[in-house]
Amino acid sequence: MLQPHNQRQAVGLTPRPEQTGLVIAPPTVEAPTQVDWLKYLRQFIEYLLSECGLSRNTIEAYQRDLREFINVLDDRDICTPARITPLIVREYLIRLSERRLALSSIARHLVSVKMFLRYLFIVNLLTEDVASLLETPKKWQRLPHTLRPAQVERILSTPQPGDPFYARDRAILELLYATGMRVSELASLRVGDVNLNVGYVRCFGKGRKERIVPIGSCAIDSVREYIHGLRSVLTESMNTDALFVSRTGRQLDRTNVWRLVSGYAAAAGMPTPIGPHTLRHCFATHLLEGGADLRIVQELLGHADVSTTQIYTHVDTSRLKSIHQRFHPRQ
Repeated sequence: MLQPHNQRQAVGLTPRPEQTGLVIAPPTVEAPTQVDWLKYLRQFIEYLLSECGLSRNTIEAYQRDLREFINVLDDRDICTPARITPLIVREYLIRLSERRLALSSIARHLVSVKMFLRYLFIVNLLTEDVASLLETPKKWQRLPHTLRPAQVERILSTPQPGDPFYARDRAILELLYATGMRVSELASLRVGDVNLNVGYVRCFGKGRKERIVPIGSCAIDSVREYIHGLRSVLTESMNTDALFVSRTGRQLDRTNVWRLVSGYAAAAGMPTPIGPHTLRHCFATHLLEGGADLRIVQELLGHADVSTTQIYTHVDTSRLKSIHQRFHPRQ
């Protein structure tokens, strides 16, 4: 998430030339006094796609958020960049709050707006960096919901050999827990991304960042069984290199995978809704409980900052209790 000051380089937004000390000629064409917001939104999205290396899911979220912000500008008859002020942005955030959006969602909307305003500043449509005047609200850090290893085993064993898609579904569940991949990463896997002989999978995370994650024997066996069996049948009439496919041979999307995992978790008797990200949380937590190094878990999860991974160090309540009993003087 962008910080409010001086963070253009963090997302590929380069500073204006006059801020680097370079002498440049004045622009030959003055900025228009009336702006077609949707036109500049399209240009902004093209800029993010070509220059900033953000994932397509992130860019789609920015686009949705900014269309809502543009609606606010239209409602207020704000047709020139100079009329955008922090108060206008505040009104937009109040609207979001009235819709009872979560604080995390409101914060994401604000980041989208700040990115857009900073872009307008860079291309000289705004004379003042309004984005630098906006502060992102602080969010409570919630502990991720995790399951005990025995509960995960129940979910993994829910697909039965008699089920039509048993081999595929078992491979999906095993691979999610074995690697801690995000659901979008798993849904986009190609057959060539999995090396079962060596025991690793190559996945592409946020911003198309590539990483290699090892997989254990259980996941290797289940994926091999699926590739050599059911997948060959499902893709007979469909030329695709997607690893996980539907009954028609088309690539599964992340919604399909989410429903699949949620369904098997419910069938396993889990008391609360469980999705693919819960298995990701379990992957990280169980590794740390087993003594894995935090930096290694960070690499496996594809976190850019170790502070994101540190949330999992607070989940191991049994370890915290044993340490407390061992060292507290009143035990």
